[in-house]
Amino acid sequence: MKLSKLSSNDVNGSLADLNLTNTVKWYLEDDKLTKIFKFNDFNLAFGFMTLCALYAEKANHHPEWFNLYNRVKVQLTTHDVLGISYKDFELANKMDYFERIIQ
Repeated sequence: MKLSKLSSNDVNGSLADLNLTNTVKWYLEDDKLTKIFKFNDFNLAFGFMTLCALYAEKANHHPEWFNLYNRVKVQLTTHDVLGISYKDFELANKMDYFERIIQ
């Protein structure tokens, strides 16, 4: 599949699908998929980031993120296409999975 920027309609549809089962929703901020993950403590937040980092390196698609104690703010965009691509939604889904198994 050729890597390309998703249209606004594709982003909105994929975002709705992504959020179907999430209590804390992904949203758009600064044209990036964004979510704030909250854990019970720093160790769980760091464990989540570690799992995500290992996956991101394998996928060659890295998040923009910020950690403060038990919170991890994630923003996803594909720099190669100057916008959101299918790779961002794949990583978002994987992050949601990692959040579920780490809690």
